Amino acid sequence: EVQLQASGGGLVQPGGSLRLSCAASGFSFDDFVLGWFRQAPGKKREVVVCVSSSDDKPYYDDSVKGRFTISSDNAKNTVYLQMNSLKPEDTAVYYCAARRKEVYMCSSDFVYEYWGQGTQVTVSS
Repeated sequence: EVQLQASGGGLVQPGGSLRLSCAASGFSFDDFVLGWFRQAPGKKREVVVCVSSSDDKPYYDDSVKGRFTISSDNAKNTVYLQMNSLKPEDTAVYYCAARRKEVYMCSSDFVYEYWGQGTQVTVSS
């Protein structure tokens, strides 16, 4: 059974940091690529960062470039999202998602087969 378990969200002050984790089970990182999305209240789900199938490079949304970093620990089947210099506009539910490596579209949420349950990130003073 494929599972994605996201964790690490919480309440943080502007300028603070959080690290989200996404523990994957039931599939291999050799076959799937993980990305992070978020959805703020009243807004559409949007990509935060996705990883290219062709060169394994991460592509960040402009709004998080230079502040967020995706990394992975393949031995633990876990992907992380380090979020620094957080802003109130980063407040959202954050989701990790997995798509098959042969799917080259990176930033469209409809190509992702599996989704974690989401973790709430609230940036507020």
